[in-house]
Amino acid sequence: MTAAVSETTPSAAAPIVITDATTVPAYADGWIHRWCQRALYEARDEVFVRLTLRMLLLMPSLMALAWAALRYAPVPKLVVLAAYLAVWGWFVPPVILMLHCTMHRPFIRNPKILDKAHLYAMSLLFGMPTGYREHHVGMHHFEDNMPDDLSSTRAYTRDSFLQFLVYFSRLLFLGLVEVPLYLYRRRRYAMARRALVSELAHLAVMALVMRFDPWFGATVLIAPYVICRFAMMVGNWGQHAFLNDALDNDGISNSITCINSTYNRRCFNDGYHIGHHLKATRHWTDLPVDFQKNQAFYAQKGAIVFEGIDFFLVSLLLWTGQYKRLAKHYVRLDGVAKSDEEVIDMLRARVRPLRVPEAVRA
Repeated sequence: MTAAVSETTPSAAAPIVITDATTVPAYADGWIHRWCQRALYEARDEVFVRLTLRMLLLMPSLMALAWAALRYAPVPKLVVLAAYLAVWGWFVPPVILMLHCTMHRPFIRNPKILDKAHLYAMSLLFGMPTGYREHHVGMHHFEDNMPDDLSSTRAYTRDSFLQFLVYFSRLLFLGLVEVPLYLYRRRRYAMARRALVSELAHLAVMALVMRFDPWFGATVLIAPYVICRFAMMVGNWGQHAFLNDALDNDGISNSITCINSTYNRRCFNDGYHIGHHLKATRHWTDLPVDFQKNQAFYAQKGAIVFEGIDFFLVSLLLWTGQYKRLAKHYVRLDGVAKSDEEVIDMLRARVRPLRVPEAVRA
């Protein structure tokens, strides 16, 4: 169960300087801006409308170019595949995190159908799970990385790449069945139907395109489908790599936060994962200020915060045993001068697989 963050007294440590964004871009007056002012629940989400419009122009054009190149250009097909994935790979992180933000908060007020269509359109263009909302909102945030969360990292040794591959394979091959079953058993019937039907529809589209043109299907659908799921699981692994079983699950003992990173500036402050789990509906521009305000509370709870890196690099550093580098990026929230060796010992202790709590087994 997530604990509420209360007002705290100032920490003895100096306040941490934050360079991550706390405001949205300022846009000139125009038809897009005027439409956003009347159509969105939150005016600050105009940035998402503009990103969506760019992607709706870019991705179909890119797909058409890939199809033409595969059919007619005198270049190896693998070159076309690599070029497509390079462009796709640059844009997919902010698109995923745009969807993450708009799943947790009401987005388009009028016409409402656009709010419902937004996730599915972006999922198809970028290869993201079409059951992303149901998995993430309907399961992950309810279970909060505890054993009933099918994406829970608790049972794994989290500095082992081989164990990550087991974790990823389960979600890739069994998620289609396990996620709807979980939702059905929790009586979230509408979510269960959407999770199953949307994923089956996605697979059907991929099968149809593969039948039409295997290379084109592999380039614009199959490769993004697999890579996107892999990347999302790498991120979730890093977000929930360091677990403190000595404390109750309160959103802090179960997650980490990454501040002042290029990733945050591109991906709507996704690094503030503790703050997001404490209040999933918090607007992304408010997360850095909330972190600063509650620095003492985070320190008291032993929160793990890194500066200048992101969740993906956290996972990579764990798999390659680079604990010294992790320690260099570790933030001493309370101002106490812990040595790198002390930090490393603490980090190693928190990546061990955890038992299923007695209350859960009962």
